[in-house]
Amino acid sequence: MERAPVVSFQPQTQGLPALLTRPLRIALLILLLLAGLFTVMHLAGRHAEQQALHEEGKLAREQLALYAGTLQTLIDRYRALPAVLALDPELSTALDGPVDNLLQRQLNLKLERTNEAAGSTTLELLDRTGLAVAASNWRLATSFVGHNYGFRPYFQQTRTQGSGRFYAVGVTSGIPGYFLSQAVRNEQDEFLGAVVVKLEFPELEQEWSQRPDIILVSDAKGVAFIANQSGWRYRELQPLSAQSRAELATTRQYDKQPLAPLTHRTLQTLGEGSRMARVDGPGGSADYLWESLPLPSEGWTLHLLRNPQSVASSGRSAALAAGGAWLALFFLGLFLHQRWRMARLRQRSREELERLVEQRTAALRTAQDGLVQAAKLAALGQMSTALAHEINQPLTALQMHLASLRLMLDNNQLEQARKALPRHEELLQRMAALTSHLKTYARKTPGGLRECLELGSVVDKSLQLLAPNLRDAQVEIHQELNVPAWISGDAIRLEQVMVNLLRNSLDAVADKPHPQLWITLCREEDSWLLSVADNGGGIADADLPQIFDPFFTTKPAGAGLGIGLAVSFAIVHELGGTLSAANQGEGAVFRLRLPVDKTREDPLCPSR
Repeated sequence: MERAPVVSFQPQTQGLPALLTRPLRIALLILLLLAGLFTVMHLAGRHAEQQALHEEGKLAREQLALYAGTLQTLIDRYRALPAVLALDPELSTALDGPVDNLLQRQLNLKLERTNEAAGSTTLELLDRTGLAVAASNWRLATSFVGHNYGFRPYFQQTRTQGSGRFYAVGVTSGIPGYFLSQAVRNEQDEFLGAVVVKLEFPELEQEWSQRPDIILVSDAKGVAFIANQSGWRYRELQPLSAQSRAELATTRQYDKQPLAPLTHRTLQTLGEGSRMARVDGPGGSADYLWESLPLPSEGWTLHLLRNPQSVASSGRSAALAAGGAWLALFFLGLFLHQRWRMARLRQRSREELERLVEQRTAALRTAQDGLVQAAKLAALGQMSTALAHEINQPLTALQMHLASLRLMLDNNQLEQARKALPRHEELLQRMAALTSHLKTYARKTPGGLRECLELGSVVDKSLQLLAPNLRDAQVEIHQELNVPAWISGDAIRLEQVMVNLLRNSLDAVADKPHPQLWITLCREEDSWLLSVADNGGGIADADLPQIFDPFFTTKPAGAGLGIGLAVSFAIVHELGGTLSAANQGEGAVFRLRLPVDKTREDPLCPSR
């Protein structure tokens, strides 16, 4: 019997590694793709969030500066009011003796009229002990008259320092407000009492309540006493010490108002006064961009808490853009790898190789172009907000400057237009200095700024400040300033006096067919005499004795508070000079007399 051949079956293990490595290679490739994609998207999103957070913080700080400016302007508008009233001899005379019922009624009426004219909340007059002897709210059930406020810190500050300020809840009215006070003294510089103005901020809080951000104002102890949302008011931003609580109880600063702590912790510090914080507020726990801005002049701090919703959006956009770029690079790598594989198959078939290369190259290039274009659009979307913000600021500034320059260019006044540019800068600097002095003009500062200056230069700069008004009014100006007049004083404050006198003269000649002003300067013995005269019809004889009284004005209602001449009188008096008014010819004349600076002697001017 023929035997069948024996067939041996051997396992084919040669192709097994290839079958195992291909899926493994694909799995590793997918893992690399996903790991790289998530890493790049996370890093890009994180970086974009930080950039957006810093940009959002910059915008928040700018907004916070605007809020601070609004609050500071509101306070500065009335800061000089108690100081001006403290110079009123009627108040010092009343405090120097007993105040009977008749005198008290007169003082109540005076404070009531002054408070209405100034637009403040309440005015009150305190004696040496802090007892309110008169107040503008004397008609109300919550009148301050008869109440003693000697325990209030502002009164203690006024007694020792001459002026005081304090924000507190009214113990009589229960309404919070800012108290500004000034000492009233007699000729022997003895303390007689204090003039106090109370400012309330309901309109400011109402305006802030329309904002989506949370706006807070805290005192030096860290208690938020102003808030645009009621649930955030009277919150402790930092733990109060036992001494601070004792002081609050003694001064009754937040009388009958329960103070509750506001729990918060810093998540990230972004810079000075800027951080990300998690706050357990009235509406629950939330993350806020917390910006803080100190107000040194008041000892307060202004806070703005903003929910940075745009930050997450910017992070998602950046992550998507980075993911698109990563995919483009990954597919580009696949494309290069595919080309390398195609090069290995070139030996099999040249025609097949060229066809496959063309098809796959075209498809991959199309995908690559689409991803690159998507990345471009995503980048443009990110940059659009920043570009708009950077361009909008110079455009806004240019819009204001071009309005005045356009008139010059329309009249072909090219040289004037060129010269106007540095004049704007000088005018802004001078206005800033003038504003600084306006805030401190009534404060009693013996031994203030003194410098050797020439009065003619003061007149010239004052005329420059009023050049547009003079040009519009078509006023003819006659000047006799041909003698240098050296004095010792403060140039900015003297310009303020000169501007007040010139503006009064401009108002007086407003309706005259041929308005004219005369400015003369002459030396009389040891004084320089500067006169400003007009042909505006003069001052009524009944008004001359009180022309320099605070809040006295002959202008229509709303045209001014009547403190310009009173301020000018106080400035000149502080510099050792005099300011007087009289009628002369067809109008009025104001005479400013200042002592000659002995260090710069000049010849006497010829008599005129």
